[in-house]
Amino acid sequence: MPHRSLNARIIAAANVRPILDEMGHPDAAPPPEDVLTRSNTVALALENLPGALADLLQAAMLRAGGNVVRPQGAAGAAAGGIVLIGSRSRLETLLAQLAHASPDAAAVGDEIRNALAGYARTHFEIRMGDRRLAVGPEPAVMGILNVTPDSFSDGGRWLESSSAVAHAERLLDEGADIIDVGGESTRPGSRPVEEAEELARVLPVVETLASRIDAPISIDTRHARVAREAVAAGACLVNDVTGLQGDPGMAEAVAETGSGVVIMHMLGDPRSMQDHPHYDHLMADICRYLRRGMQIAADAGVPEDGIIIDPGIGFGKTLQHNVEILARLGQFRTLGVPVLVGPSRKRFIGELADVPAPSERVFGTAAACSLAAAAGALLLRVHDVRQVRQALAVAAAVAHVNENPS
Repeated sequence: MPHRSLNARIIAAANVRPILDEMGHPDAAPPPEDVLTRSNTVALALENLPGALADLLQAAMLRAGGNVVRPQGAAGAAAGGIVLIGSRSRLETLLAQLAHASPDAAAVGDEIRNALAGYARTHFEIRMGDRRLAVGPEPAVMGILNVTPDSFSDGGRWLESSSAVAHAERLLDEGADIIDVGGESTRPGSRPVEEAEELARVLPVVETLASRIDAPISIDTRHARVAREAVAAGACLVNDVTGLQGDPGMAEAVAETGSGVVIMHMLGDPRSMQDHPHYDHLMADICRYLRRGMQIAADAGVPEDGIIIDPGIGFGKTLQHNVEILARLGQFRTLGVPVLVGPSRKRFIGELADVPAPSERVFGTAAACSLAAAAGALLLRVHDVRQVRQALAVAAAVAHVNENPS
């Protein structure tokens, strides 16, 4: 489990593969070793380090031949913060030094090692009850099934249980790996739904789907009672928009049912989350929140291989926040669990492309999903499965070239 207070994040990692490819060209002279070393550079941020420990880390990194940045200021990640910059081999030299220093330094070294390992990981087997879902390096697709009258994009379309089940089967035919059933809209400005009403919407659908399909079923809820009853009806994954930080019984419900869980970041609640959202440091703040959710899960007994994280695009974020999350999405890989992204038909796509109608934002959704997959997202939650699958096929082919040169 990642260490909460240090909030380690790999904020940049260069890809040396194009240089190695060029070295294989018959007319290319091998570049000097230091060129490869500089091209294979990692920047890793830590925060909340005591001053003496930060000084020790700085000195050790400089001895290892790397560089250090010490952010100034009292807010956010800058408090007790340090950024280590160097090749992977120099980071290994640093880790060797820390292992023989003080116990606190050795603990920081363990966190750096875990961050590097988490960032590099591209394959997971997610535990969801009795099921296991393998993801990576290509992402799985979660098809959205909203049985609500007021969801922002498709509210009211699948209220009848029969039509909802038929739509789920269409999503599976189009290539969905998971069906995510939701009975409460969490669009900006939405109001809570009574648990009894939410259960009346989702349980008939979950029960019928569980008897007719072989794919995993996810329940999109922030209420522990709904999660428990939906899992009993056949769901095996709980998708909680509050990241286990809403209903105090949710983590226990996940642990006791044995389901997997999606821990999502949301700033505030749906009614007010878009009222001037503000962050001291966007990426660090979201990482901190997700780590807290992961710790809550661990404390309740949820195994780490049952955890998925989601940065919560559109949930308490401005247009610029959403774009920055997509641009820096790889930082979340540092947490060592699969990353889910849900950009489907969201407002930021409409703002960027001047497309007011959510149903017309399919192309923008496909672009956002392709970028997310390139950054390491291993699950994508979408309305338009067939179109996104097509975009991902192209993105996967391009990624394959970088990872496996001919």
